[in-house]
Amino acid sequence: MDRTNDKGMNISARDESSVVEGRNAVFELLRSGRAIEKIYIAKEMNRDIVEKARAMHVQVSEIDKRKLETMSEGGNAQGVIALCTPIEYKTVDDMIALAEERGEKPFIIICDGLNSPHNLGAIIRTAECAGAHGVVFPQHRSIGITPTVTRVSEGAVNHMHIAKVTNVRNTLEELKEKGVWTACADMDGTEYTKSDLNIPLALVVGGEDKGITPLIKKTCDMVLAIPQKGRLNSLNASVAAAIMMYEVVRQRG
Repeated sequence: MDRTNDKGMNISARDESSVVEGRNAVFELLRSGRAIEKIYIAKEMNRDIVEKARAMHVQVSEIDKRKLETMSEGGNAQGVIALCTPIEYKTVDDMIALAEERGEKPFIIICDGLNSPHNLGAIIRTAECAGAHGVVFPQHRSIGITPTVTRVSEGAVNHMHIAKVTNVRNTLEELKEKGVWTACADMDGTEYTKSDLNIPLALVVGGEDKGITPLIKKTCDMVLAIPQKGRLNSLNASVAAAIMMYEVVRQRG
């Protein structure tokens, strides 16, 4: 489906991170300070977004909801789409600096080979809620910050340090040199509740299909396992990540 705005601009030709879809995601965008070019909103939508946007001198175009949904990445924009500046990607040094600024031990989430926008969006949302200092994913072989990722994250992408790296293993080695311990989730590891996670930590989450690759597993200082009591032998990637993130929160008090 051709995703064009009301002036014929091809939205699909834009940087994916500069298109924000969904009511909560657009609200968080308005709060974030990122420059917004324009907001498209269905005529039937609640007026609160319109009022907030216009109070901030953001241009708003009210259009038919069916037309708006044809502009959406997945046809589920919840009645609102914003065009804004692309995400400003950070570095792991920025994440460590943020931890120092907060007086906290670094806590970084690394996604290795995720292909589901729903998983990445959910992980970014949980990472923001858990107080992580950043989310890292590889430049290749991974989903990026798409409109769906932003919507599923409920706009958390606007408040989280996000980095794209060329090589996850090199990033792990760089973090280890900076005093950050590295851990990954895998079935044959130590039970996650029995490991000391109240340390400077980078937690690696593997891809949906293959999980943690042998090279990344070998590189990590720790391998953590979540006990499985049912017939299935694995959890959804974002669920596993959430469980481990909140164990870090629990241990740090």
